[in-house]
Amino acid sequence: MTKYRTLLLATVGFNFSFLIWFSFAPFTGPMAEEFGLSLAEIGILASAAIWLAPFGRILTGWLSDKYGAPTVFAIVLGYVGVFSMASAFAQSYAVFFIERLIVATAGITFVIGIQHVSEWFEEGELGTAEGIYAGIGNAGAAGGALVLPRVFGEGWSGPLFQTNWRAAFFYTGVVSIVLAVAYYALGEAAKSDAKRQATKDNASFRGWFYTATRYGTVVLALAYVMTFGLELSMNGWLATYYREGFATNDLVLASTFAATFSIAAGLLRPIGGYVSDVLARNEKDILPFFTGRYREQWTFLTLCFVVCSMLGMTAAGLTGEVLIAVAAGFLVGTGCALAEGSIFAQVPAMFPNSSGAVAGVVGGVGTVGGIVYPLVYSAQFLPNLHTGYSIVAASMIPIVLLTAWVFQPKIASVANEDGFTSDRRTTAPADD
Repeated sequence: MTKYRTLLLATVGFNFSFLIWFSFAPFTGPMAEEFGLSLAEIGILASAAIWLAPFGRILTGWLSDKYGAPTVFAIVLGYVGVFSMASAFAQSYAVFFIERLIVATAGITFVIGIQHVSEWFEEGELGTAEGIYAGIGNAGAAGGALVLPRVFGEGWSGPLFQTNWRAAFFYTGVVSIVLAVAYYALGEAAKSDAKRQATKDNASFRGWFYTATRYGTVVLALAYVMTFGLELSMNGWLATYYREGFATNDLVLASTFAATFSIAAGLLRPIGGYVSDVLARNEKDILPFFTGRYREQWTFLTLCFVVCSMLGMTAAGLTGEVLIAVAAGFLVGTGCALAEGSIFAQVPAMFPNSSGAVAGVVGGVGTVGGIVYPLVYSAQFLPNLHTGYSIVAASMIPIVLLTAWVFQPKIASVANEDGFTSDRRTTAPADD
């Protein structure tokens, strides 16, 4: 039963990491009022939540392969908790900004959990297991949007703090430290000593550079920019969008609208991984152009859906009806979930002994979308707050075209061996 305990432990840890990562989103209104922030500065704050994630994920993916997930996960949860508590006492915006920047590295735990789960589950179960882990974990953003503004409401008056967002940051920090201790005490790095050693042996810079430059790694990383990066951007922005774009002045209501996206993007993710597993097991073609590449077909289809749904987001917003925009946001979240589940069904299946390193590259590069997209949404040159979604959709089209090229059967069959550097026989040990 240890593999299910591992899945539960990783899922709970990542779910809370996502909650604390975006715990600022429901409170942008009162924070902006206290620190005198403009709408553009709120957009920068939402973007800043992702700034350290690319490098952090790449590093922790490799560290998880090298030292084991329980140790690395516990360290991250521990220092995130400390800085979250510290941010509750910040009196200047500069200090607050730096402390929240460090708290935002909670998002790097994603690749740690991906590596941990992959060390326990067989290939035929990877899509479903990783989908459950990441899907329920990502839903932590929805939990934060639904729970935090209700527990720490506008009239908050409790121990230590008279300000709701300060109390929220302090007490979530305490929980993070508790979870750090639990993860270290209860987690086991791999299902066998042989598996742990094989993964550890592959954790060299040469091995990392090799896997990071394969065609499969590169294209999945870019696909993750337009899916998980998009999800990050929406988690940090939608509460502001529904409040400012539709004059929804109720903080709880705007956060609830935003949570519908996070629920779809999180809880539907296991479906993406499950469908990928089923297609691979049954050798079922759904797109003849990619005959025989079953996981790739599903991934490509879901990426196309994301682009279409983002165009729909602009169209829905221009109607001026907030509920139509909320429904469109739910569809975007659905597309993100299905695509992300499919992408991370492919990652450990393609690189079984370097799953942490590859997950770090894919997950790290993918967060770039979370940095860039909020700046587009809040750009002052746009005619309205709805247009940015179409601009982002247009930027995704080259990624989809590159994906179509790599997913061709002849290229896809060696996408874990061929890449932008010399061949594998002279650069890295085999991954299969």
